[in-house]
Amino acid sequence: MKPNQVSTLVVEAALKVHTALGAGVFESACHACLNYELTRAGLSFEHEKHLPIVYNGVELSTAFRVDYIVEKCLIVEVKCVERVLPVHRAQVLTYLRLTGLPLGLLLNFNVAHLRHGIHRVINAPQASL
Repeated sequence: MKPNQVSTLVVEAALKVHTALGAGVFESACHACLNYELTRAGLSFEHEKHLPIVYNGVELSTAFRVDYIVEKCLIVEVKCVERVLPVHRAQVLTYLRLTGLPLGLLLNFNVAHLRHGIHRVINAPQASL
């Protein structure tokens, strides 16, 4: 599957979670429900995947932790914040650069309607998505 196809399935799963839980819940609840929905959708994913970074010639194996890597082509970062800040988008872009993956979704569940909490972060030419 291509990243855009995977992102569509992830957004559908996230919409189910948001519809059931609403805004104002903890990230841990969103993660638990999203794990369930992604599994139900038949998607393969890694949850809370540690990403190493090489700093000053030394590999630091647990420098970063990505919320989700779905189908080995999409980064998903879950937030429950009042508003998405530039640093949140930068975090997803950093994960994309470290993994070499082309597309990321930043999902903020603390919104009245999830459509306002979906942010795409792209690290590749549009044609590759």
